[in-house]
Amino acid sequence: MISVYLQADSWAHRLPAGLKLLAIAVASLVLFRFTSVWLFLGCLAAVLLCYASLGRAGLAQLKLLRGLTFFLGVLLALHWISGTLSEGVIVLLRLVVMILAANFVSVTTRLDDMLAAVQPLFWPLELIGASPRKPALGVALVLRFAPYMLVVYGRLREAWQARTGSKNSWRLLAPFAIQSLAMSDHVAEALKARGGSEGLSQRAGN
Repeated sequence: MISVYLQADSWAHRLPAGLKLLAIAVASLVLFRFTSVWLFLGCLAAVLLCYASLGRAGLAQLKLLRGLTFFLGVLLALHWISGTLSEGVIVLLRLVVMILAANFVSVTTRLDDMLAAVQPLFWPLELIGASPRKPALGVALVLRFAPYMLVVYGRLREAWQARTGSKNSWRLLAPFAIQSLAMSDHVAEALKARGGSEGLSQRAGN
């Protein structure tokens, strides 16, 4: 198991990986040019509808936001203190929309399909005799697991709150680092068993 891919046969799963990644890249650039709260609320509603279209399994992915509540709360508080609360709300909404959209692409795209979509970006490496597949795999893994690590942090935070009553603590950094390293080891072992970056088969994306 080297991915957080959600097994299904939805419209989102059938879209080409390259198209989805391009849409995220373009949307991130476009959204930074606007400051309308209503626009971001509309985008948030659209993203939530995308998750809802995947059924209960898709809506369960929204637990990702639990790991972000502390960070988003601090961000909003800083803007409030500086007297730019409205700007803080816009920044918060922009982050939530982009994170949820990126995670939606991640859970509806096979790892091998994502790898195939990213690899052409590194074709110049072939001119110097290097493999473009290895850096492409690194990018694909970051895209795949970055949202998942937020879920891991959210679970640690919930466990800490249940035991101590406090929502956050610097003491969460140690277990989070341990879980991150453990997951890295598992991913490395799974990739090695499949032949590494050059031998990764289509089944690896499941």
